[in-house]
This record gives sequence, structure tokens and C-alpha cells, in this order.
Amino acid sequence: MDRDGAPRVGIVGGGQLARMSAAPAAALGIGLRVLSASAADSAAQVIHDVHVGDHDDLAALRQFATGCDVVTFDHEHVPPAHLEQLEAMGVAVRPGPSALFHAQDKIHMRQSLTDIGVRCPRWRVVSAVDHVVDFADETGWPLVLKTSRGGYDGRGVWTVDSAEQAADVLSVPLAPGSQWLAEERIDFVQELSAQVARSPLGQAVAYPVVRTVQKGGICAEVVAPAPGLASARAVQAQEMALRIAGDLNVTGMLAVEMFDDGHDLFVNELAMRPHNSGHWSIEGAVTSQFENHLRAVLDLPLGNPAAIAPYSVMVNILGGDVGDLYSAYRHVLARDPAVKVHLYGKQVRPGRKVGHVTVVGDDYEELLRRGRHAADYFAGVIDE
Repeated sequence: MDRDGAPRVGIVGGGQLARMSAAPAAALGIGLRVLSASAADSAAQVIHDVHVGDHDDLAALRQFATGCDVVTFDHEHVPPAHLEQLEAMGVAVRPGPSALFHAQDKIHMRQSLTDIGVRCPRWRVVSAVDHVVDFADETGWPLVLKTSRGGYDGRGVWTVDSAEQAADVLSVPLAPGSQWLAEERIDFVQELSAQVARSPLGQAVAYPVVRTVQKGGICAEVVAPAPGLASARAVQAQEMALRIAGDLNVTGMLAVEMFDDGHDLFVNELAMRPHNSGHWSIEGAVTSQFENHLRAVLDLPLGNPAAIAPYSVMVNILGGDVGDLYSAYRHVLARDPAVKVHLYGKQVRPGRKVGHVTVVGDDYEELLRRGRHAADYFAGVIDE
């Protein structure tokens, strides 16, 4: 706790999610500390209380957590046994290790969701090509192969059309503790994300359900709320997310990524932290996902998640040929003064998420055109 009595929140991970938590923390008078792999990481550039260390290093975690009222996460990669050690020190870890493990291990997640009756793509643990072929006899080709641990932004995920392709994938070395997961490939009409915030006392709020578009396994753009989504289907998605948060005892933000096949919803992934699909809420909601995550992990009353405009559009800025992103400001901001730009202070690499833009208004198709133009100019795809 800081000298003025305000709590100190420790965030494990120095990425852009921790960086975007700094502004709402400052507004609330909350102290932030970040465990960052490098002093040059995104969050370390804007949060003054930085501990440089590895999230796999228990000693570094213990030193970082000392003096924090609660520890939360920019990513889900901390070993659960380490988090249990922090809890033994008397540190509140939110979400707790038993909840967070669902976001760390896809097989554990699939089994838990199946046990509580949440619809997922059909799935099976496999270790040999014969297992994949047997599964394909039930679901048909193509199907999806995933590593149970370590994958993100499209990594560790393959779509295969044949036993030969499956054999090639299964030859890829697995990370320690990881297994192969085969899943039915859902013929979806759109991908959705339902975000909720939940506090330790069980208060929970649900954000508008959004449509996401993935390119190369990376979230490219988000429209909030999802255009044309029937109200009953939106409520179904929100109820699923709230149920998962409660049954898995999640505290903080939970993002539930779903496939909509036009008839039903299937849960694809879980993220127990602020999420790319919720960046629109900084400008587009009464209370952003970052503020509500802080409120939730501190067990403060949660803020209103309602949208403040008919639509909000977020488009990710992916690294391209332009290394000096700041040079794009003059054109982007002069051309469209209403666009909001967030740069993450990350070194530009092709395909890397280095920022995002948000536009709010009445016509989501127009907002998408404006958001795409700004993001493409930053990436060097266009020059006018």
C-alpha cells in the first residue's frame, strides 16, 4: 500500500495491456508496479515502479509481489505453482492460479467447459496420426490441431486436411507439459467476443458482444456491438461468459472468444485479463476494460460497461515497412481528427501488433473505412 493509503497493484508482464492500465490507475489514484522482462518493454516506459525479471523466476516474483496488495497479469504464462507461493505469502492473486490454469492449458479448459455444460467444438486429446484419423472419421476433414500450452496469436494452431498434414504437424516438438489437442473445425459465419468483469464478492458486469476479424491468427479489427447480432444471441453470449466467470471463479476481466455458426455459439478461447477485443472500450464505453479490471481485482464496485455510441470500431496497427510510427501522426490526425491513436512503444516488426486506432459513431462501415485507413497509413500500406 502506498503512503496515501491507496492500494498497489502488481502486474506481471510489461506488454501493452499493462501499459494501457496506467491511465485508469492514475485516475483512480492506484499505485501500479510491473514485472517486466526489460526496462524497455511497453509498460515499463510509462509505469515508474518497474521490477525487471522473469515471470518464471520464483525469487523475482516474490520480490516483485512484496508490498503489493494484489497481483494480476498482462499475460497468462506464470507457472501456477509460483502463484500458489505468492498466495502463501499473503498476496492476493487475481485471477487465482486454479482459474488462470484454464487459460494456460487448452485441454484443461476444454474439459472444464464440457463439465459445466458449455458448448465447445468437439475435441479429443491425441498423440498419434491414427488418433487424428479416428477423430476425423467423426468430425470430417479439415480439423484443427493445437498445442495445449504456449500458443497465442495463431501460434501453436494448425488446420489440417489429411493424415499426411497431421503427421507433419505432430512432428513439431512440444513444450514441456504440453499435449496435442484435436478439435472440430466450426464452419462459422462470424467470430464473437463476450467480455465480463467479475469481482471476488461475485459482482459481475457484461460488455456489449463484439465481432472480431482475425487475419493470420491475429485480431485485426473489432466492431462493438457486433453488427446484426440478434439480441437473443447477444444475451446468450453474455450469459455464457458470466456463467464461465462464476463457475471457474474468475476475478478481473474475462474474454470468451466464440464461433457463431448461425445456429449456435461455440467457445473457442478464454483470456483472463484485458483483451484485444476490448480495446474499443477505452473510448467507446462508460468504463473501459482496463479500469474495470483494476476495480475487479481490488474488489471495488464495478463500473458501467455500456457503450456510449451506437458503434465503436478498433483496428490494430500491425508492423510494416515504416519504422518511425510517429511520422504518421501529422497525416492521420489531420485527415481524421476524431480518430484515437494508441501506440505501444514497441519495436516495429512485420505483422507485430504495435498499436491500434479507435473511431466511434453511427455507421460502422464508415468507421471501419476510417479506422483501416489510419492503421494502413501507420503500417505503410498506403501513403495518402
